[in-house]
Amino acid sequence: MAKVKIKPTEGELEILQMLWTQGPRSVRELNDELNQTRPVGYTTTLKILQIMAEKGLVTRVKDGRNHIYTAAVEQNAARQQLLDKLLNGIFGGSAKNLVMQALGNHTASREELEEIRKYIEELEQTK
Repeated sequence: MAKVKIKPTEGELEILQMLWTQGPRSVRELNDELNQTRPVGYTTTLKILQIMAEKGLVTRVKDGRNHIYTAAVEQNAARQQLLDKLLNGIFGGSAKNLVMQALGNHTASREELEEIRKYIEELEQTK
């Protein structure tokens, strides 16, 4: 997948999540899934996908009468770019402030907290 500067809107990110988890999809399939949470017109979904293709976020292949869309950016690369933007833009580059805010606004399970502890221990051992 190509290295693309990630600047998706909320709707584009929602579509990328679907493509990352379910693989290539037609406009109809994506639109049907979007409509499970809120009403979205087919032409609206199509327009969003066309814009995403122009931005380099998705690729499109013609399959008979359908166009099949695929994520053109890797999920981890997108996460990293969006996290860097969030970290530097809102939290002034402070990972501590980001983590404290996230944990303060989210009830983490015992399993999640244990995984976080293990990750911190691994980070400490490498430094």
